[in-house]
Amino acid sequence: MVKVGLTGGIGAGKSEVSRLLVERGAVLIDADRIAREVVEPGTPGLAAVVEAFGEEVLAPDGTLDRPGLGAIVFADADRLAVLNKIVHPLVGARSAELEAAAGTDAVVVHDVPLLTENGLAPFYDLVIVVDASPETQLDRLTRLRGMTEEDARARMAAQATREQRREIADLVIDNDGPRERLVEQVDTVWAELVRRAHTATA
Repeated sequence: MVKVGLTGGIGAGKSEVSRLLVERGAVLIDADRIAREVVEPGTPGLAAVVEAFGEEVLAPDGTLDRPGLGAIVFADADRLAVLNKIVHPLVGARSAELEAAAGTDAVVVHDVPLLTENGLAPFYDLVIVVDASPETQLDRLTRLRGMTEEDARARMAAQATREQRREIADLVIDNDGPRERLVEQVDTVWAELVRRAHTATA
């Protein structure tokens, strides 16, 4: 097995790269998706969040009111730390379960948006960074996601810098160009990952 940490700035195209890797046979463990799963109705995770933040973080249908909770925690670092202390261990445990089920010769790709910010690079056999210029990121966020330029710039500024991400990268996928170029790079990276996975089990 080879454990890959995949990251990139918002709008860099990390989701597209993870999709292409899955098409080629990777096992994807998506931290954001798991973070949503562990606080679904009926889970211990949601019960713990409600205990910490109160019933007001629930939507009328009993699901977590994500925008409401976000407004609370992103304005208060201490409250954010409380939320992370609840959610991160649950995400870690679920990720470990999925990884264990993947098989010894698998290429397991962990899609981790804040890998750089949280100092998680040492936990992976290698780190792939999907890189794009700030201009490209801004264009995608405003044109494709409908964000205002102000909101997009704020989101970008809240993340690690391009240089910080590149510093921890074992492999960099440049996603400033056309999609054909991206696919070529993913093919090259995939061949390397398969080689490493087979070497690890040999």
